[in-house]
Amino acid sequence: MGQGGEPRRAQAYDGELGAAVARAQEGDEEAFAVAYRLVQPGLLGYVRGLVGEDAEDVASEAWLEIARDLGRFRGDGAGFRGWTATIARHRALDHLRRRRVRPQAATLEQDVLELPGPYSTHDQAMESMTTERALDLVRQLPRDQAEAVLLRVVVGLDGPAAARVLGKRPGAVRTAAYRGLKRLARQLEEEARGGAGER
Repeated sequence: MGQGGEPRRAQAYDGELGAAVARAQEGDEEAFAVAYRLVQPGLLGYVRGLVGEDAEDVASEAWLEIARDLGRFRGDGAGFRGWTATIARHRALDHLRRRRVRPQAATLEQDVLELPGPYSTHDQAMESMTTERALDLVRQLPRDQAEAVLLRVVVGLDGPAAARVLGKRPGAVRTAAYRGLKRLARQLEEEARGGAGER
């Protein structure tokens, strides 16, 4: 962890991200692409932890809103990550509300018969399974803990930024993240010993 509990990975690119966002606000499309590449992996992981398999659709909706409202954003790279996480969270919650009200459509046969992509290697499959397994475990946490863990670890927000996204106090978010990570560690230990894990 870096200063203030923020992961070093996020701190390393916040300067580049802030510069890219400033250029994107002036109409530089390549700069917007740079900002997207820096933010999207963490943002998609966060959304996947909230909505599961519909994450790419929800993240796309969020990026449409981000692109539309980019001119209104004020802040640096870390602030941009928080701002995009807030937008993605709102789109995810909207999606979950719609899903509760509307029945799910049956999977189309074409979706089932999708051809594998050109990048299907053993390493990518293992990484994907590991990521999916981790997100499945996070989804089993109580919602406040799951969101805190996703925002702190996956998106890389510090405590105050994660608190702003969730509309909570920083101490409450830090506590939820700590409890969630402890619970995940216990569950992994139990699974390693052959136990069923904590649900």
